[in-house]
Amino acid sequence: MALPRQRVTLITLGVGDLTRAEAFYRAWGWTPHPASQDGVRFYQMQGAVLGLFGLSDLAEDQGRPDAVLGTGAMTLAQNMSSPAEVDRVFDDGLRAGAVALKQPQAVFWGGYSGYLADPDGHVWELAHNPYWPLADDGSLTLPASD
Repeated sequence: MALPRQRVTLITLGVGDLTRAEAFYRAWGWTPHPASQDGVRFYQMQGAVLGLFGLSDLAEDQGRPDAVLGTGAMTLAQNMSSPAEVDRVFDDGLRAGAVALKQPQAVFWGGYSGYLADPDGHVWELAHNPYWPLADDGSLTLPASD
């Protein structure tokens, strides 16, 4: 049986200091999975896994050991159930050591969002989109178009 193509099962973030990155995500409320190993930390998400992997080890694993890996060219996003929840999770991120990129605010498309970066510069958007209702478990399925 062929699996669907439109899916992501693992997102791996290259980090400069795995201990620092793990401390940040722990302080932000994330719990490493017991399957984590030396040199990599895994976090179970809804239907996918987030991994933290040292930059040089990640480049080696990709088959390009001399590559200089960067950050910031993509955004990871979490949709929240309300603007107040966006503010709370954003503030929790700052207390954990994130850098504010854009304070949460009402945005042109009718929602509310802000951006922060983890200690390695990975960008997270925290948003409330009133047009994309979340399931009770926090998952998102895009509504059917009219």
